[in-house]
Amino acid sequence: MTTALERIESTSQALKVFPLPSAVLFPQAVLPLHIFEPRYRALVKAALAGDKVMALAQLEAGWEGQYNERPPMQPMACAGLIIWHEELPDGRYNILLQGVCRVRLLGELSADKPYREVRAQPLPDAPFHGPEEERLRQAVFDLAGRVPASFAENLLPLAARAQGGLLADVVAAAVVPEPERRQELLCEVDVRARLTAVMQDVGELVARLSPVKPVGPLN
Repeated sequence: MTTALERIESTSQALKVFPLPSAVLFPQAVLPLHIFEPRYRALVKAALAGDKVMALAQLEAGWEGQYNERPPMQPMACAGLIIWHEELPDGRYNILLQGVCRVRLLGELSADKPYREVRAQPLPDAPFHGPEEERLRQAVFDLAGRVPASFAENLLPLAARAQGGLLADVVAAAVVPEPERRQELLCEVDVRARLTAVMQDVGELVARLSPVKPVGPLN
């Protein structure tokens, strides 16, 4: 059976890209998207008819006046799989896109389709084990005592199971809201450096939050 990474690799010479300045996808994270522009409806339709692979990319600064054209994209993106979709009567789509791996954009293909395609280099993380993992998990446990229980209940199992670079990614996806910072972390291909950077983000968040007071009588 073909793995998700193999599906990304098989499309890397003509990878469909959706540039979306307001969102950054991380490997294994799931992002809901509403697709309404005609060119990106065509992208989703083509992806669903084939391998269900597409990438999400940020645009370079100054894109605002060129959005309807083909403004330059930042070279690091995340490729993923459409794991669920709903086609609406007027041709729009609601989809869930699950990240698989980082990809480096190497060059854009000719503009013979309404959407954008690139040659890309998949960048899966190498296996990693080091003390940075447990330090980040401990920071997440500290954070769990300062956020609503519903948030902690979702994050803690992810942090407990994930390892290496994926641990940094699942935590960043959950706790880092700013697209610019998320893009910085997406661009960090060194796993140790990424774990350390996310740990700093979590530590700063912990420092700003007060512990959640227990609810109910104390024994």
